[in-house]
Amino acid sequence: MSTELPWYKQFWPWFLIVLPMCAVIASLTTLKIALDNSDSLVAEDYYKKGKAINMDLRKIKYAQQIGMKFLVTVADKELQITQHGGPQYRAALKVRFYHPTIEENDFNLNATADANYVYHIPLSDAITGPWEVRIEGFDGKWRIQQRIDIKDDVEYWLN
Repeated sequence: MSTELPWYKQFWPWFLIVLPMCAVIASLTTLKIALDNSDSLVAEDYYKKGKAINMDLRKIKYAQQIGMKFLVTVADKELQITQHGGPQYRAALKVRFYHPTIEENDFNLNATADANYVYHIPLSDAITGPWEVRIEGFDGKWRIQQRIDIKDDVEYWLN
């Protein structure tokens, strides 16, 4: 008569089953994390966006040819934009701020000038750090785009 225990009551079979089970659970957890936190900087329609970049470059070159130049002043919770070069532009501006890493912080707005031809843009929160700033004429003929590192009460030239 054998006094040996059945296999399910022994230590080693369970030890050998638990090790691969831990690897499977860890890989499924990693897969779930990867699917939930996809990279928002990668565009699915990269080819279409690449073609659009070439059109954007024509607008930027046109703005350089006509000498468009703006001064952006960041003060607490307001942006002030004044034109200092090129033909006088009095229509509304399309202003876009893109954060380099956090897509949720991006904001777009249309700005109109006051009587002194200064564009005032109120902000809900003070902004600091690196930003890609894009100023475009409302008619879409020209565009100025530049990366700036925003600090408190500093002026930035965009040309």
